[in-house]
Amino acid sequence: MGNRVIAISAHEALTGLGRLGEAPPLPQDITVGRRVIRAEIEGLEQLAQTLDGSFGLALDICAAVRGRLIVTGMGKSGHIARKIAATLASTGTPALFVHPAEASHGDLGMISFNDAILALSNSGESAELTDIVAYSRRFKIPLVAITGGTESILAEAADVVLLLPRAGEACSMGLAPTTSTTMMMALGDALAIALLERKGFSSADFQRFHPGGKLGRRLLRVGDIMHSGEAVPLISPTAPMSEAILAMTAKSFGCVGVCGTGGELVGVITDGDLRRHMDDGLLSRTVTEIMHPNPKTIASGNLAVEALGLMNRFAITALFVVDDEMRPIGFLHMHDCLRAGIA
Repeated sequence: MGNRVIAISAHEALTGLGRLGEAPPLPQDITVGRRVIRAEIEGLEQLAQTLDGSFGLALDICAAVRGRLIVTGMGKSGHIARKIAATLASTGTPALFVHPAEASHGDLGMISFNDAILALSNSGESAELTDIVAYSRRFKIPLVAITGGTESILAEAADVVLLLPRAGEACSMGLAPTTSTTMMMALGDALAIALLERKGFSSADFQRFHPGGKLGRRLLRVGDIMHSGEAVPLISPTAPMSEAILAMTAKSFGCVGVCGTGGELVGVITDGDLRRHMDDGLLSRTVTEIMHPNPKTIASGNLAVEALGLMNRFAITALFVVDDEMRPIGFLHMHDCLRAGIA
C-alpha cells in the first residue's frame, strides 16, 4: 500500500512539472547551466586562437596513414576518443578505438605498423597509456597527442602535440572533465573535417558509409531507386493513341514517354491528358497530337530528395530520368521516393 502511495505521488509530481507555468525552473539552476556553457565556449575560443602549425603536422600524419588511425584514451577522454574514431571512420578516414588498458592485455595486436595513433589525455600522465605509447615508440608508429600537459610523458613521447589551452573546467570544483573534453571533441571534429576536405570526400562517399537511417535516405540518388530498362514506358511519336494506352496500362505508371528519331525524350502523355482528350476519335489520333511537350526531367546523379521536390513544385507524380543527350534511361515515380523513406 505504501509503495502505491509513493508511485501516485511521483506521478503527480511529474505531471505537475510537465504543465507549463506550474513549476518554473529555479533561477539558480539556469544560472549554473549558463555558466557551464559559457565556460566551455571560452575554452573553445581559446582553442581556436591557439591552434597553430602543429595542427597541419598532425593532419599530414593522419592523411599519410596507409592503415588505420588508432584513437585511444582513458576515462572521459576514452569516451571522447570513441566518438572521434566514429566520426573519422564515417568521413573517409579508417579509424578504430583501442582501449588502452585492453591494449596492455593483447589488443596491441590490433595496431599494425601501417597505422598511426591519436592519444587523448588531458594531463598526459594516464598510466594506462604507458604500454600503447611505448609500443608506438618501439615500432616507430606515428603518435599524435591531444593533451593539456605540455611537459607530460605523453607530450614528450609524441611526434606531434595538439595542446589544449589552460581553460578552467566548468565544474565548480574544477575537477570534473568538462571544458577539457569539449575541447578534445572539437579538435577531433576539426581533424576529421580537415581530412575530409583534403581527400575531396563527397556526399556520394558519405552516403556509402551512411546507408541506414534518415541521413542515408536523404543522400540516396535518383539512380539508386529509379526504374530502368524495359520497365521504362516509352513510345514513338508516330504511334496511334491505342498503342500509347496499351503501353501505359502495361507499365502501370499512368504515363508514357515519347521518344524522337534520335532517342531523345520529346514529350509525355499522362492519364490526365487522356481525360482531357477523351472523345470518339481519341484512339485514332497520333501520339504527337496528344502528348505534352517539354516534360520535366532529372538526371540519375541528382539526389532523390531533389526529384521529390521537383515533383511537389510542379504538382506532378513522376519524372523521366535522362542522360546528357536527353535520352530516357530511367523513370521515377513519387511512390518510389515514399517507399525509400524520402519525404
